[in-house]
Amino acid sequence: MARRTKDDALVTRDRILDAAEVVFEQRGVSRCSLHEIAQAAGVTRGAIYWHFENKADLVNAMFERVTLPLEEVINRSADPNALDPVLEVRNSLLNALRKTVACPQVQRVFVIKMQKVEYVDELLAVRDRRVNTRVGLIDQVAVGLKRAMAEGRLDRRVPARATAIGLHALTSGLIENWLLDPSAFDLVKVGEQALDAYLAGLALPKPGSPAPATTRART
Repeated sequence: MARRTKDDALVTRDRILDAAEVVFEQRGVSRCSLHEIAQAAGVTRGAIYWHFENKADLVNAMFERVTLPLEEVINRSADPNALDPVLEVRNSLLNALRKTVACPQVQRVFVIKMQKVEYVDELLAVRDRRVNTRVGLIDQVAVGLKRAMAEGRLDRRVPARATAIGLHALTSGLIENWLLDPSAFDLVKVGEQALDAYLAGLALPKPGSPAPATTRART
C-alpha cells in the first residue's frame, strides 16, 4: 500500500509538471497562476503545494526534469578517464544540440527557460538556479580543457575558464536563436561547424605545420 501511495504521488507530480509546461509555454510564467496549472492538471491547488513550495520551486523542478540529462552529458567532459578531453567536450555539447532538435519536450522547456520567464519577485530563485547551473557547467568543461592544455592538445594562452565560457555562450546562443526560428538554420549541422571552428582556433599547430598568417605577419 505504501509503495502504491508513493507511485501515485509521483504520477500526480509528473501530471502537474506536464500541465505546467503547457500553461507556461502558452501564457508565460509570470502571467499564469498555480490555480490555472491545477485546473490543467486536474488536481487541487493543495496538491501542487504538497509537491512544490511555490511557483519558483515548480519552475525549477520542471527545468530539472528535462535539462538535468543534458547537464549530466556535459559533465562527462571532466571525466579523468576520457582519452581525448577536447573530443569529449565537443561531443557532449553537440549531443545537447541533438537532443534539443530531437525532443519536443526539451524544446518546450527551453522555450520557457529562454523566452517565457521574467526574473522578478519570487522568480528570482529561478534566475539563481540558472546562474548556478551555468557556473557548474563552465567549471566542469574547464576541467576537461585544463587537462587538454596540460597534455599539449590546446594552446595555453587562453585560460581554460575563458575558453569554457566561450563554449557555453556559443552553444546556448545557438539554441536560443534556433528556438526563435527553427527554420532559419540546421542547429546540429551549424552547431557542429561552429564548435569545430572554435576548437580548431584553440588547437596547437602540429610540429612542422606552417604558422597561422597572423603569426607570420608579426615575425
